[in-house]
Amino acid sequence: MTNKEVVTGAARLIELGALAPEGDFALAPTGKGVLDGTTFAIKDLFDVAGRVTGCGNPDWRRTHEPARQHAAVVARLLEAGARAIGKTITDELAFSLNGQNFHYGTPRNSAVPERIPGGSSAGSAAAVAGHACDFALGTDTGGSVRIPAALNGIFGIRPSHDAVDETGCMTLAESNDTVGWFARDAEMLRRVGEVLLPVDIGGSTTFGEVYLPRDAWALARDAVAAALQPARDRAVAAIGPAIGITLATEAGGLATWRQTFGFLQMREIWAQHGAWVEETRPHFGPEIAERFALSKETAAEPMGEAAQFRETITRRLDDMLSTGGVLIIPTAADIAPLKSLSAADSAAFRASTLCLTCIAGLARLPQVTLPVGRVDGAPIGLSLIARKGRDRALLELAARLAPLICR
Repeated sequence: MTNKEVVTGAARLIELGALAPEGDFALAPTGKGVLDGTTFAIKDLFDVAGRVTGCGNPDWRRTHEPARQHAAVVARLLEAGARAIGKTITDELAFSLNGQNFHYGTPRNSAVPERIPGGSSAGSAAAVAGHACDFALGTDTGGSVRIPAALNGIFGIRPSHDAVDETGCMTLAESNDTVGWFARDAEMLRRVGEVLLPVDIGGSTTFGEVYLPRDAWALARDAVAAALQPARDRAVAAIGPAIGITLATEAGGLATWRQTFGFLQMREIWAQHGAWVEETRPHFGPEIAERFALSKETAAEPMGEAAQFRETITRRLDDMLSTGGVLIIPTAADIAPLKSLSAADSAAFRASTLCLTCIAGLARLPQVTLPVGRVDGAPIGLSLIARKGRDRALLELAARLAPLICR
């Protein structure tokens, strides 16, 4: 990789509106490996030695010191031969799915520029979709890799919880946070996994049956479900028999799962950041300010049975997928909303999206989203979910299916 090519990558981040404050730098590889000759961008939640990790908020940047060393994943990628081209914009403290940063702007969705890129890993998704780099680091707590990947028409992975080393990455909600990444093709997604993921644990080494949850598919807008169906059918044909199920048999269905996820997440967010918010009184964008206020209120409520409910769901899905099963669901219920979306539309998009993303989130499962088509010119994604700890096998499956279903 020449200096000219690195400069071009950083310049492209600027063109895409994806460059984080003070993110214009390059990091040379420190070793050689499976990522030789590749370039990547870094979400501004990961530490880079000598630089302040800004986390999408000016007051966070003002009140934190420069990092002493690279985040663990950044160091590993450099050791494997990749070159970093800079840092990318994130939603404030990663607490949004829109990708619209009140302070720093909205990275471009190259597929549909009039629509949002999705967040919170908006800049990283924009960087990959806009060909600024080969892959990019993101984080996924409630869908912050999966959703922007789907909305930008690229590949993305949320690994099993705790599968990837999170040292040197800002914590949002500890029991839900994961380190994920984006790529324009499934093979690159898999190559990054070779570097960052541990060896798979437990379960069958092959996938032989597909679970199609009716309640998850019912969330998708009719046009989205219809456009996804041919890819879903080809995936089923390649893997094994399809089994129709209802995931959420509880009263309220997947909306109850989403509410449980949100309740636990907000309690953890306030436990992690409440003291800083109270002391600093940071200037947040309106939606982020409302979410932190709600997190404070939620943290004051009794825990109740939410944690036990989560463990019940975890056991249920683990048992279902233990013998080589894979869940196939829409990644998002609809296409990317317009940038001009109202507060009500934003809330509706977030609610329907979280009903889908909370499935893997609650059970701490790995999920890969593949770009498989378009509706009204906007990309849509199809997701594969496997048993916890089967991340490498899931990436291999995605690479096998991509030529068949990504049209």
